[in-house]
Amino acid sequence: MTLAATDPDDRVEQLIILTERLTDLIAKEATAFEARRPQDAVPYLQETARLANLYRHESARVRANVQLIASASLERRHRLIRATEAFDAVLARQGRAVAAAKTVTEGLVRAIANEVADQRPQASGYGPSAGRGAAYRDNATAITLNQKA
Repeated sequence: MTLAATDPDDRVEQLIILTERLTDLIAKEATAFEARRPQDAVPYLQETARLANLYRHESARVRANVQLIASASLERRHRLIRATEAFDAVLARQGRAVAAAKTVTEGLVRAIANEVADQRPQASGYGPSAGRGAAYRDNATAITLNQKA
């Protein structure tokens, strides 16, 4: 998929629109993660992926052939630079939000696994199998999570 630009000004304008739309979608996703409601980001995922792919493709085309936008008006190119800076800022924000959500999720899984391990019966007794309880207790615990929860 590519932009159907008629001239450099049109290409830059389309890149601005694409960048601003992608920035808006990613900001909404970041807001959902920051609010600890990742499920609220789901409606944006498909469109974000589609636009991100188009953005990646078009930015690679422009990098490979700067002449595609070189003769666009200075004002439009400055608007594209500002849109790109805003996009970079929102990407950094989303990165921080996703990293925080990942840390929280990993902590929850670790806490659940530790709680399950603590609930295991302690081995006691005498004889060759008496020490197995401690080794059994220290092994990793498999848990199943309900994805609908």
